[in-house]
Amino acid sequence: MVISVGIWSMFRTNRGTVGGYFLAGRTMTWWPVGASLFASNIGSGHFVGLAGTGAASGIAVGGFEWNALFIVLLLGWLFVPVYLTAGVITMPQYLKKRFGGNRISLYLSIISLLLYIFTKISVDMFSGAVFIQQALGWNIYVAVIALLLITALYTVTGGLAALMYTDTVQTFVIVAGAFVLTGFSFAEVGGYSALLARYSSAIPRNLSSLEPHRYNISPNCYTPRQDAFSLLRNPTSGDLPWPGVLFGIAIVGGWYWCTDQVIVQRCLAARSLTHVKAGCIMCGYLKLLPMFLMVFPGMISRVLYPDEVGCVVPEVCKKVCGTEVGCSNIAYPKLVVSVMPNGLRGLMLAVMLAALMSSLASIFNSSSTLFTMDIWTRIRPRATERELLIVGRIWVLCIVAVSICWIPVVQAAQSGQLFDYIQSISSYLAPPIASVFLLAVFVKRVNETGAFWGLMGGLVMGLCRMLPEFWFGTGSCIFPSKCPFLVCGIHYLHFAIILFFCTSVLVLLVSYCSQPIEEQHLHRLVFSLRHSKEERVDLDREQQSPGWAAGREPDERTRENNSSDAVAELEESGLCGLVGRLCGGGTRSQQEAPEVSTQMPDISEDPARKYAVNANALIMMAVAVFMWGYYA
Repeated sequence: MVISVGIWSMFRTNRGTVGGYFLAGRTMTWWPVGASLFASNIGSGHFVGLAGTGAASGIAVGGFEWNALFIVLLLGWLFVPVYLTAGVITMPQYLKKRFGGNRISLYLSIISLLLYIFTKISVDMFSGAVFIQQALGWNIYVAVIALLLITALYTVTGGLAALMYTDTVQTFVIVAGAFVLTGFSFAEVGGYSALLARYSSAIPRNLSSLEPHRYNISPNCYTPRQDAFSLLRNPTSGDLPWPGVLFGIAIVGGWYWCTDQVIVQRCLAARSLTHVKAGCIMCGYLKLLPMFLMVFPGMISRVLYPDEVGCVVPEVCKKVCGTEVGCSNIAYPKLVVSVMPNGLRGLMLAVMLAALMSSLASIFNSSSTLFTMDIWTRIRPRATERELLIVGRIWVLCIVAVSICWIPVVQAAQSGQLFDYIQSISSYLAPPIASVFLLAVFVKRVNETGAFWGLMGGLVMGLCRMLPEFWFGTGSCIFPSKCPFLVCGIHYLHFAIILFFCTSVLVLLVSYCSQPIEEQHLHRLVFSLRHSKEERVDLDREQQSPGWAAGREPDERTRENNSSDAVAELEESGLCGLVGRLCGGGTRSQQEAPEVSTQMPDISEDPARKYAVNANALIMMAVAVFMWGYYA
C-alpha cells in the first residue's frame, strides 16, 4: 500500500524541476505537512529507544517528546516566516544569504550529512534490526538491505512529494498499530493502576554475580527507580535532571525542529504560512502520543518480562539480547512477539517497517538536497538543473551503500543506552548550531565573523567532552566509566545548556567587536524585517554557486541550448525518455519552464484563518502544560 502511494505521488506531482522535486512544488496543505513532520520524526529508533528507556527508568524520557509541543510552535510562528521570505531551499543556503561567505554554510552542510549517516540512519537500522531479529528471526543484513533499497526506490524516483504523501499514509499505520499494541499491553498488565503498583517490583529473579572477582551487582542496578512516574527529577542525582529536561532538551529540540533540514523542508513545501502553522499544530498534538504508545508499553514490558527486559547479570543479558549491559531495548519487540495475537503481529511488523522507511526516506531526501544544493554546486558551479536532479538521486544511492557498510559497526555497538547515546551526541554538537540560527534570525547585529568563530568555539568545546567520553566509554551500573569526573561528571543535558550560552556569548562578543552587516543586506532575512518591501542586496550574490540560478553568461547559455537541440528528440523518446521520466527529468518543455518566480515572497495570511490557528496553538499549549503538570 505504501509503495502504491509513493508511485501514485511520483506520477501525480511535478518532479522535473528543483522546486518540484525538493519542495513538492510548494503546494502541500496543512494535514500532509503535519503528518509528514510527525512521521519524519518518529522512526523505529523511537519505538525501540523510548520503550527501552521507559522500561529502564520510567516516564522521564517522554519529556523529549512533550518538550517538542512548544518548540514546534516556534518553528511555525518565528522561524519559517523568515525562511520563506529569504527564499531558500536548505538551511545552509539561509546562513549563506544571512552572513555571506562560504565557510559557515559548508561547515553546516558537512556536519549535517555526517550526523545523518552515522547517527540517524545507523540508529534506525539498529532499531529495525532489533525488532526484526526478535519478532521474525530474519537475517539482519537481508532485512535491512531490502528495506533500504525499497525506501531508496521511491525516494530517488518521487522526490519530496512522494515522501510527504507516503508519510501521511504511514502516520496512520504507525498510530493505529501502536494503539492496538497499547490496548493489548494494558489489558495484559491489568490496567494503568496495576502498572503503577507492579512496576516498582519488576525485579529479575537472577541477581547473583557469576564472576564475583570481576564485578558485583548493586541493588541500584536492578531495582526500578522510585521516581519512575515523575517527569521532573532531582537536579543532581536524577538520570534526567529537571533543569536539563526543561532547558537542555529545549535547546537540542530547537536545533532539531527549527534548523534541521529534514523538518524545515516539510514546512517550506506548504502552500502558505497558515498551512505551515496548522501543520505544526497537528504535529504537536501527535507528539502527545509517544508517551502512551511507546513509553508506557515499555514499562509494561518490564513488568511482564522482568527476567528478559530487566536482566542485570551480564552473562544472562548476553544470552537474551546479545549485549552485556542490559536488554531494555527489546522491550517493545518482546511485547509484539508475546502479547499480540498471531493475526495482528503482521500489523505491528508493518508499523515498524513503515516507521523505518519513513525516517530513512526523509533523511535520504533531505541529505540529497543538502549535498546537491550546497556541496555539488561548489564543485560544479555551472551545473544544469537536469544534472543537479541526477546528482541528487545518485547521492541517495551512495548513502544507501554507506549505510549498508555501516551495519556491522551498528551491530557491534549494541548497548542499553541507545536513546541516551543519540541525545548525548546531539547535546555535544547541536547547541552551537541552535545558538547561531537563533541569533541570526533575531539579532541583526550578528555578523559572519561572530557566527563562524562561535561555531568553531562551540565545536571545540563539544569535542572536548565527546571524545573523552568515547575514549573511556559511558560505562554501566555494574561497570562504571573511568572518565574523569571533571570531564564527564556534568550531565549531557546540563552540558548542552552551558555550551549553548558559551557559544551565544562568543558569537555576540566577536560580532560586536567587528564590522556590522548593513541593513540593505538583511531585508527579509531577520524576524524584525520579515515584512520589509525594500530590495535586498544578497551578500552571496557574487558568490552564488548554482549556475542554473543566476551566474551563467548569456552566450554560454546559448551554446548549451544549441548543443542540446541535437539530442532533444532522442532524450524524449525510447529508453532515454523512459529513464528521464523515471528520474524526474521531465520533457524539454517542462525543464525550460520558468521555475523561480521574480515576485517577492508572500507570508500574508487571511485574518480569520490566522486567528483560528493562533487559538488552536493556545489550546495546544494549555493541553501541554496540563500534561506536564499532571506527570511532573
